Amino acid sequence: MRNLELALPEMPVAQREQTLRRLYRNLGWQLAEFCRMERYTRANTANWIRYEGLERFLAAEAEGKGVFILTGHLGAWELSSFYHSLMGHPMGMVIRRLDNRLLDGFVNRIRCLHGNKVLHKDDFARGLLTAMRQGESVGILMDTNMTPPQGVFVDFFGTPACTASGLARVALKTGAAVVPGFLVWEESERRYVLHFGERIALPNSGDPEADILELTQRCTREIEAWVRRYPDQWLWIHRRWKTRPAGDPALY
Repeated sequence: MRNLELALPEMPVAQREQTLRRLYRNLGWQLAEFCRMERYTRANTANWIRYEGLERFLAAEAEGKGVFILTGHLGAWELSSFYHSLMGHPMGMVIRRLDNRLLDGFVNRIRCLHGNKVLHKDDFARGLLTAMRQGESVGILMDTNMTPPQGVFVDFFGTPACTASGLARVALKTGAAVVPGFLVWEESERRYVLHFGERIALPNSGDPEADILELTQRCTREIEAWVRRYPDQWLWIHRRWKTRPAGDPALY
């Protein structure tokens, strides 16, 4: 509720409560999906998952400089990378190790059934550079709270949010494409749709640090636009604005 108050102050309280109820329903659906993913095939997913804008991803991939799939904790994020690999497009995923080693191994085995690879956050910079130089694709969830120096402050729903800058640094260094990708539940169709948005332009001001900040802001602005479009499918329970700029009061 605090996050909704910060991000969408114009939303009535009753609508915030409804948004959170739908979010928890969505999280329940995701748990069920994950339990079933081992059994998913191209044939048995054909009627309830589809692509939108796949040509944008394919065009970026064809350039051979690698593709960052910009995403976040919106919709069915675990299913998105799994479905993309199932359809013949394996990718790398930047993840945080789960505290329980047995559970971590179980989850990663399912994630990687169709060729996906995991890149752990505690040692991912080298992996990202290698993947881009080999023309591979990597998905990055870029909507979680960070701390400096791994994160920089950019605007997110009108409030400074400490945001991972690794994608921007590697994309600007390698020339890799940055393409938004989100798998969301489309209520009107009663199915999931994996949307690939318009490619995000890489700034080139001549000032590397300024360009890193600008690209991080552009990516964050894109995530915000998708969250505004599907507010009941974003992870509002995460303390996104926990890290504050020096001298700013805590928000939680």
